[in-house]
Amino acid sequence: HSRQFEVGVLDWFARLWEIEKNDYWGYITNCGTEGNLHGILVGREVFPDGILYASRESHYSVFKAARMYRMECVKVDTLISGEIDCADFRAKLLANKSKPAIINVNIGTTVKGAVDDLDLVIQTLEGCGFSRDRFYIHCDGALFGLMMPFVKRAPKVSFKKPIGSVSVSGHKFVGCPMPCGVQITRMEHVNALSSNVEYLASRDATIMGSRNGHAPIFLWYTLNRKGYNGFAKEVQKCLRNAHYLKDQLRAAGIGAMLNELSSTVVFERPRDEDFVRRWQLACEGNIAHVVVMPSVSIEKLDVFLNELVKNRSTWYQEKQPPCIAADIGKENCACPLHK
Repeated sequence: HSRQFEVGVLDWFARLWEIEKNDYWGYITNCGTEGNLHGILVGREVFPDGILYASRESHYSVFKAARMYRMECVKVDTLISGEIDCADFRAKLLANKSKPAIINVNIGTTVKGAVDDLDLVIQTLEGCGFSRDRFYIHCDGALFGLMMPFVKRAPKVSFKKPIGSVSVSGHKFVGCPMPCGVQITRMEHVNALSSNVEYLASRDATIMGSRNGHAPIFLWYTLNRKGYNGFAKEVQKCLRNAHYLKDQLRAAGIGAMLNELSSTVVFERPRDEDFVRRWQLACEGNIAHVVVMPSVSIEKLDVFLNELVKNRSTWYQEKQPPCIAADIGKENCACPLHK
């Protein structure tokens, strides 16, 4: 087994998220979805009659969890940035004051890379009369949960705040060669979930039971080889390159948006599906995005930009480019109406 490596990885993240060794419980999951399934399940076990609140731009695994656990789920509207709209959140909390709240907070949404304002979410809960023993917050870190601690001026995700659990993916920013994730929750909550398994001679509080023994070794190796300074440098490089991509798209007359704390550049969806497949672009409606990762160089971005601009001139010979103001805001749209 690789238990000592798993404990080492969990301790590294516990220090990052500011929780004492004796106060947390965690494990290395098989994927990011399992982290969300676990965090939301802990919230459900703590508050069996609680309502799950999640923004409309939350990862689909959050709504999958609600279906699996037969939880009442309230979708909260988002701002144009993709961040949770706390005015709508407040209205929906006040409509359900009699029931505890289980909240999914996004540390980087899937499509726009938007970071929900954790402090404002907590303020909203307390302003609506929800004391700390009547809400549970799960933070879905996925990709950006590991990047954000190394972004200057970024708000902190910390267990010093009244959150219940945090999960991140290990195969995204860390680059583990197989899907995996890290899930950490408060020790006081996990007892509601765990049960004794005699033939294992231990307690089990995981979702899947079995897990990959290689993943902790890869994660431990990478965390120790790069260290805090290595990750800080990679994060700064990604943010720099993302700003470069956004600026170059705008200079070429292509609508584009980049959230302040993100490396996900959102722009108009290319009209050619072969181009989309070649560059493995994720698309939704009228928009596509590029997630600028450590492996993406300025040279690669230039090749992408040149190809996009060249193809675009043939796509729109007679037609106007689409208006994407409804998706990314009129200040970021480059259609004839909003130029």
